Amino acid sequence: MTREQAYQLAKPRFSNKNLFKHVLAVEAVMRELAAHFDQDVEKWGLVGLLHDLDYEETKDDPDRHTLVTEELLRDYDLPSDIIHAIKAHNGHAPLDSLMDKAVYAADPITGLIVAATLMHPEKKLSAVTPDFVLRRFKEKHFARGANREQIRSCENFDLTLEQFTVIALEGMQKISKELGL
Repeated sequence: MTREQAYQLAKPRFSNKNLFKHVLAVEAVMRELAAHFDQDVEKWGLVGLLHDLDYEETKDDPDRHTLVTEELLRDYDLPSDIIHAIKAHNGHAPLDSLMDKAVYAADPITGLIVAATLMHPEKKLSAVTPDFVLRRFKEKHFARGANREQIRSCENFDLTLEQFTVIALEGMQKISKELGL
């Protein structure tokens, strides 16, 4: 599956444009992480782009989240490690590989970065610094949906929180126009 095929599959599945922007953000972070770790950038990007493919369909039944995606992707003959990583991001598969661990941590940091951007005086990703995001990370009541423990799991793949934040922010800044930030 190419990135374009994944994009065309994903876009119509999101009636909520912010959810679609979320998967684009996770894709960008995953691509940046893959480059950092000298991994397959296209493969990691697909994991990010497809990780919430069934979200709108399963939001009221979270136990089915990613299992429906697995079914939707069955006909695409994707490598099993892509399906495994998608299922691992929400606990339906163990966090075995570097890619699994990366998507698990990448998913919530995108929400933290978006929330930090929206409260920044300029409201532009280009104006946000890693330090600004890290200060928001420490505020318990800020962006409560961005699971801090899950973000901090970056340490399980040998990145400090600071390093992870730099990489994630750089990835998202590269697609700021698509994110509308």
